[in-house]
Amino acid sequence: MAVRGRRGLRAEAHGPRGAQVVNKRVWIWGVPFAPMTLEETVNAIDALIEERRPSYFITANLHYVMLTRDHPDLGPINERAAFILADGAPVVWAARKRPTPLPERVAGSDLIFHLCDLSARKGRRLFFLGAPEGVAEEAADKLRERYPGLQVVGTECPPFRKPTDEEHEQLLDRIRATNPDILFVAFGQPKGERWIFANHERLGVPVCVQVGASLEFAAGRFARAPRWMQRTGLEWAFRLLQEPRRLFSRYARNAGFMGRMIVHDLLHKPDPSRAAGATSPAAAEPTRRPG
Repeated sequence: MAVRGRRGLRAEAHGPRGAQVVNKRVWIWGVPFAPMTLEETVNAIDALIEERRPSYFITANLHYVMLTRDHPDLGPINERAAFILADGAPVVWAARKRPTPLPERVAGSDLIFHLCDLSARKGRRLFFLGAPEGVAEEAADKLRERYPGLQVVGTECPPFRKPTDEEHEQLLDRIRATNPDILFVAFGQPKGERWIFANHERLGVPVCVQVGASLEFAAGRFARAPRWMQRTGLEWAFRLLQEPRRLFSRYARNAGFMGRMIVHDLLHKPDPSRAAGATSPAAAEPTRRPG
């Protein structure tokens, strides 16, 4: 299968839709990552769509890894995911010390463009849920212009307050009525992952994913960092300049968490069995409970 890059370049993907790596897991600080490239990820998502069974995957950056350790309920959500992608340079760097490294960062803000390209070529149907008012519609318009034939069959921006039971059921009905192949959810972490976990079976959508600020990037509300900053792991600095008030405290907590995990790795060599595909990280990396 061919995957088109954001500048129209193509690269041939090898192997049966990346399925050979989906079931492998590399434990990084309590989260089981799939050692997949971007091309393998697109292939695997295409295969999930063709299976027509409700599923979801997770793009996990350093912040999500920290949240997983702070919130035990995220453990079962991670276990049920079709796969978890490394959407953060620190996660990829940490994996270099494991027997099975992660081949590259697979950023959700890049992946959305590749999935729109795939969807335009293969007639897949997309639904955008969440993000600030107007963002989903703007993203849909820009992506349709960029990928002729793209079917964005619905957009919704629910209120930030908790919906009533009736409002929630009506939202699920509207999503089901459009029969999407991929549901992009932009509720923030970990609200989006929790929402998908609670509702994906009832929705019946083949692929659901929480995409964070990806819709805002697609809509042009925020610019991506230069490629050299992405490659060197400095994209966080570019994002901090864009939203200092919102992101400073978050990035400070992330930095403290990463420092603790690096010290942990230096003092406790990762268990190879955990690094390559165990079912629980508890024995190797005890989860920190809140409070």
